[in-house]
Amino acid sequence: MKTILLIEDDSALRENTAELLELSDYTVHSAANGKIGIEVAKKQLPDLIICDIMMPEVDGYGVLEAVSLEPTTTHIPFIFLSAKTEHKEIRKGMDLGADDYLTKPFEEEDLLSAIESRLAKVKILSTMKETPSHTNEAEEDVRNLNELKNLFDDTGEILKFKKGEVIFKESAPSHKIFLILNGVVKSHKMEENGKELITALYKPDDFLGFTSFTGNIPYQETATAVEEVELAGISKNELTAILAQNQNVSLELMNLLTESVSEIKKQLLQMAYSSVRKKTAQTLLQFAFLLNKKPEDAINISRSDLASVAGIAPESLIRTLSEFKKKGLIEIAGRNIKILQLESLAEVQ
Repeated sequence: MKTILLIEDDSALRENTAELLELSDYTVHSAANGKIGIEVAKKQLPDLIICDIMMPEVDGYGVLEAVSLEPTTTHIPFIFLSAKTEHKEIRKGMDLGADDYLTKPFEEEDLLSAIESRLAKVKILSTMKETPSHTNEAEEDVRNLNELKNLFDDTGEILKFKKGEVIFKESAPSHKIFLILNGVVKSHKMEENGKELITALYKPDDFLGFTSFTGNIPYQETATAVEEVELAGISKNELTAILAQNQNVSLELMNLLTESVSEIKKQLLQMAYSSVRKKTAQTLLQFAFLLNKKPEDAINISRSDLASVAGIAPESLIRTLSEFKKKGLIEIAGRNIKILQLESLAEVQ
């Protein structure tokens, strides 16, 4: 039975959380402030520490620093528990060495999942230390970004989604990173007026689901299959361990994500300053590329998705498509759109 140290100055929350953990078969030691928590940690040597940030005597940052400096407790996984949600506070905790971060109020499932993943990571790392030869082989197997993608293919959990199915929802806990094997995925957010805004489109061989490698930061947007999709998923903990052992892969992945941000900025600029005609033309070309369609193939995509990516009203999109059809640039049959003049469409201003 694993032992957890819970450091929380709110007595009601401390008692309720302790009861929850005990019902989940954990042995729990509780402390009402950071000073007591440090002493309990040194005496009991728990398997994991859950600690509030804002507390009397010694705050959560002070507790983390104290246990990190003590040889007997430096290895213990540490999860911050706080009402603070500002990114700077999350970064501060992670910079000091925290393993995860949960904000109040939290769901029972999120707390237990965070605990289980941290304890599992400790077990994996201890196994790796006991078998150094295998660890070296694993490190050599992943030397670049292509080999990382091969790892997703070979060992990742394969998931399939039908057209229109949600892969993950905004604000849901983010425990996995995905590699798209087949199909196209859209990420989108819902605006206050109820309008859907597509933030990005992902094609085969793209990564999906990056939020944070370390914290329990939820997904920042919803991901939905535009067509039938096949994904390979790997836990964030496993991917983090791989990147920690392979600097070259980390740098390549950083460059890839930077390029993705640049593409999104380019798309936002297009949405802000281009004409309706150019937005529509570029969006048609973008979907044709992502869906891997030849010029003679039809694109089957909803008008709402086209309008959302273009950043225009559906009515404006429909009028512009009709204009393109009259000019012979495209052919329309129901939801199917066939590009007839690729170069002319690309030159639309």
